[in-house]
Amino acid sequence: MYLYFNGLIIREGTDGVPARQVEALFEDAGWARNTPAWQKEKFSLIFTNSTWAFTVWDQDKMIGMVRVISDKIMAANIMDLIVLSEYRGKGIGKKLVELCVNKLPHGDWFAHTSANNFKFYETCGFEVKDLTENGTCAYYGYIQARKDGHR
Repeated sequence: MYLYFNGLIIREGTDGVPARQVEALFEDAGWARNTPAWQKEKFSLIFTNSTWAFTVWDQDKMIGMVRVISDKIMAANIMDLIVLSEYRGKGIGKKLVELCVNKLPHGDWFAHTSANNFKFYETCGFEVKDLTENGTCAYYGYIQARKDGHR
């Protein structure tokens, strides 16, 4: 699936995600540095067992991505959400979270992240229990469905 968003292309899928472009995003986010050559394949292999993934493209340059691990029935976990620093603040991350949650709208969603990202996830509808701890913030789709009258 391809989707257009503010002049960018969002691609859904876990196949064919180029390791070098993923590595560049990880480096920009400060998650990777000086990765040895023998480990570089991990940047594409992380998608192999991911349930869902979306990548964001500006022409031939991947400028954002998200990958999800899920049982596809009850729960899902956002493992990596990255937007290249020069593209942040344009709604791309929020759009990626929205696309993820739409894959399992009545399931419970969790985001593996650090405390400095909690506010972002709150704007996406996630609930944060304790702002002083790193870890997980959650979006309870089942509870939200009940609130919305769907259950």
